[in-house]
Amino acid sequence: MTSSTKVLDGGWGWAIVAASFMAQFLAYGSPQSVGVLYPEWLHTYQEGKGMTAWVGSLVAGVGLIASPICSACVDNFGARPVTLFSGVMVAGGLMLSAFAPNVQFLIFSYGIVVGLGCGLVYAATLTITCQYFDKRRGLALGIVTTGTSVGAFIYATAQNELIVLYGLDGCLLIIGAMALNLMACSGFMRPLNMPGYYLKQKAALERNTEEQLFVKPPFNDLKIAVGSATTTPEKPLTVKELLITIDAKDLSIQTEKKEGHLAGLAIVKAIKKNQNAYSKYMQSLYEILQDQEMLAFCISIFLFSLGAFPPVLFVEDVAQSGGLIEEVSVIPLVSIGAIATCIGKLALGILVDIKWINGVYLYAFTMLAAGLVLLFIPITKSYVGLQILTAILGFFSGNWSLTSYITTKIVGLDRLTKAHGILMFFGGFGIMLGPPVVGWFFDWTQSYDLAFYFCGSCVLLGAFILFLLSLPCWNRRPSENDKPEVQYTSTCDKVASVA
Repeated sequence: MTSSTKVLDGGWGWAIVAASFMAQFLAYGSPQSVGVLYPEWLHTYQEGKGMTAWVGSLVAGVGLIASPICSACVDNFGARPVTLFSGVMVAGGLMLSAFAPNVQFLIFSYGIVVGLGCGLVYAATLTITCQYFDKRRGLALGIVTTGTSVGAFIYATAQNELIVLYGLDGCLLIIGAMALNLMACSGFMRPLNMPGYYLKQKAALERNTEEQLFVKPPFNDLKIAVGSATTTPEKPLTVKELLITIDAKDLSIQTEKKEGHLAGLAIVKAIKKNQNAYSKYMQSLYEILQDQEMLAFCISIFLFSLGAFPPVLFVEDVAQSGGLIEEVSVIPLVSIGAIATCIGKLALGILVDIKWINGVYLYAFTMLAAGLVLLFIPITKSYVGLQILTAILGFFSGNWSLTSYITTKIVGLDRLTKAHGILMFFGGFGIMLGPPVVGWFFDWTQSYDLAFYFCGSCVLLGAFILFLLSLPCWNRRPSENDKPEVQYTSTCDKVASVA
């Protein structure tokens, strides 16, 4: 532990920040500016807006819903191999999308494959950043997470120009080729600690090595061929090869040592042990949701994601279908919303650190403002007004930077991992449902007005629920979670769950 603390908050850590920023920039640039691609897909495939909206909703929601799996991959294999693999997924998904024959294939290639790749990148970059920073962790994470917003701002304009020059297929091929640079970013992610998978393999290797020291080698291994003056032993396995193969051998060795019904009892015991661990995990999740404030926060996250995410996908089509502009402008609305979100993340992060500002109430206020903006979008009849509303909505959508802070305040640092996973599941579920619902409203009414009134109402309802159930008059039971301040430690296993 002493060797790792010497490199915290500086040195190679800033190279990690730069690589993680670029990784999120390359991975999330296209998915966060998918609103530019959406009108092109509508024109190319001639499908309903509800069906086509599944592409944008899945690419944003799948990574959040699968965040516990993505975090487990990073914990077991490390940030470097996970980022390397995610680069193949993101680049491959984008390139496959260039050859999509229909929307259904696009849902798989762009929505699921690219979405899972982005989830792996997000988990890996935040985890490795937490490992290298302690006192400056907030600053480092703030720089890294702005990569998504900067990527959306630049990619929106870049994709628009690439479509004009090379068409939709050429645009996706070029963006996919750029995403291959994720593998180069993974090279900078030097691990401070050996990942969990290799620790288990090392322990198994040491255990089997100790057993082999006391085992008499077979007589055949000591024989020397007649007529040969020297022995020609086989080339010994390297430590890396042993670590890769020892896991499968370990189970077979343990099974061979037990005969008859003893082997069956060992298998039954292992199954019961896994069942008990699963039961304890589900019980802990249930206990977290019993907290009234945490439950209200989960519901508000779901309603906010359901209502506030669709404009990212539909705002360009709203302007074109309303006759406000004939084609996507040089600086698309998606870019304006992205840069406003980047500013909102930083500004709200600074505000929440002020002692007399309550983080939950601040989040409820951002939801209230975002809900009102959504209600004003249908009555806006000018492109300039739509640009202003997009910027305001983007600023208050930066409240995603407050989620880990508020979660820690509610449940405490010890349960942050599980609580944040639950929260991201609710958020991802809302993001997945929002765009298809808005698309179905348009297919039904041939107008976005009712759809955006529905979105604004959902966000306002979430703000009301969060504010009402967080009032101190409810007299929640006192516990160790109700601490005035949270002291962050360098224990990466707890803080890395932000991913």
